[in-house]
Amino acid sequence: MDYGFSTKAIHAGQEPEPVTGAVNVPIFQTSTYAQRGIGDHSGFEYARTQHPTRGALEACIAALEGGGRGFAFASGLAAIDAVMRLLSPGDHVVAGDDMYGGSFRLFDKVLRRYGYSFSFVDLRNPDNVRGAIQEHTRMIYAETPTNPMMRLCDLDALGAVAREHGVMLTVDNTFMSPYLQNPLAHGASIVVHSSTKYIGGHSDLVGGLVVTSDDSIAERLAFVQNSCGAVPGPMDCYLTLRSLKTLAVRMDRHCANAAEVAAYIAGRPEFTQTYYPGLPDFPQHDLAVRQMRGFGGMISADLGSFERARSFCGAVKLFTFAESLGGVESLLCHPVSMTHGSVPPDVRAKLGITDGLVRFSVGIENVSDLIADIEQALAA
Repeated sequence: MDYGFSTKAIHAGQEPEPVTGAVNVPIFQTSTYAQRGIGDHSGFEYARTQHPTRGALEACIAALEGGGRGFAFASGLAAIDAVMRLLSPGDHVVAGDDMYGGSFRLFDKVLRRYGYSFSFVDLRNPDNVRGAIQEHTRMIYAETPTNPMMRLCDLDALGAVAREHGVMLTVDNTFMSPYLQNPLAHGASIVVHSSTKYIGGHSDLVGGLVVTSDDSIAERLAFVQNSCGAVPGPMDCYLTLRSLKTLAVRMDRHCANAAEVAAYIAGRPEFTQTYYPGLPDFPQHDLAVRQMRGFGGMISADLGSFERARSFCGAVKLFTFAESLGGVESLLCHPVSMTHGSVPPDVRAKLGITDGLVRFSVGIENVSDLIADIEQALAA
């Protein structure tokens, strides 16, 4: 039976524990497993290689993304790094020019040193991708929406380009979560998440997830996961599973709150620009309606200057000024000084990541309180 999202989030990979009947998957706090004899074991040998709590999480995220296999990692960047290890020195990647600063740093400052090459292009136009593909291109890497400018790429179009050239399409789906968007259904080969964000949802864990429907990619990812060892511990896997159970109801509230906050910000003259796919005048609103089931909880807005941004960030009381996103509590970030400090200034300027840009992660508090907090911070 093809169950609905919330049913899968609560049950996929999470059968009652067979010995005690425990409804929740136990935290198997072990590094190794007793074997009955040489070559005779229960399917578990060493916790880096196989772990029952992690296995339940991996089965659940695979079901939610509509994929064949899932893989859990110790952080979102560890997940991205594992995906990039599918490539070899000399391989080329076409990546979005607007992406999370940590991903850019990994690509530009770490992987280039090992012979990888990258072309960073505006993925809003699929022709930019076609024009950037080279003889040794092996992957297209996309975020949608992007961090922090909320740009979208047409997943169906990018999937067609990837098939046309025989390359992998990898999509960072962190901002949407599997509840709002499923890139595999649009032609992606691989989906990655920082589960620290909406999937974890409570600002109490760090993790990463990868899902694929390609058996050969899954086999190679399993080898990388075991060989490189950047796996999460059982407690983080348990917390992530717990959080997945409420992902749907949380995302509904994130979306509803963000829609009202975005409309309020867009109407305030103090903000020169507001970036939110749910706004009717957002340049790619029609694409958002077509490929997303909701518009998410992330908003970026420009206050016009560093001084105004600094004053605003120092005046909020309910929004917490902090890095990260996707928690039940509302957060406020200044990308230039925080998440995107590793991006060169000229690149930031080209993308519109100005000194006055702030990024809101709208939580699930009472939305009237959030709007009142923004209002008092603007007054201050």
